[in-house]
Amino acid sequence: MHGNLDSPSSWVVRWTPWIAGAPVLDVACGSGRHAQWLAARGLAVVGVDREARNLPGIEFVQADLEDGSPWPFSGRQFGAIVVTNYLHRPLFETFAAALAPHGVLIYETFMQGNERYGRPSNPDHLLRPGELFGAFERLRIIAFEQGVQRGSRIAVVQRLFALRDG
Repeated sequence: MHGNLDSPSSWVVRWTPWIAGAPVLDVACGSGRHAQWLAARGLAVVGVDREARNLPGIEFVQADLEDGSPWPFSGRQFGAIVVTNYLHRPLFETFAAALAPHGVLIYETFMQGNERYGRPSNPDHLLRPGELFGAFERLRIIAFEQGVQRGSRIAVVQRLFALRDG
């Protein structure tokens, strides 16, 4: 999905110019490659991950989004939500609801077929064909892709870019 784990995903880069509101939420931000890249473009960024991170210039929230705890951003809305290489289906509706009017969702993760090329291979962590498209029907879907992506590694992915109408 990307050539270098320190570089942002080409999908995130492609859609960043559409981000008009702040803050931006980077879900399961890991090392913070997207959070840092977005912040370097002058955007206010909030990163969330279950492991503690020190990301200068970025508001960081340590939370396990899968343990049944309440959504840590209750009452907050975001100008954009970025999700890459992460799948927890119960959060789909939460993501859509957390977008501010005119907010954008940039989502990219693995789908069925990826098990042929490596991890993740657990079906629970792989989208079904067209799943992202169906999950975010209440948003205006601007772009959707699925299939084999070739880069430094071959992966089978789905990518979605969607807008919440005002």
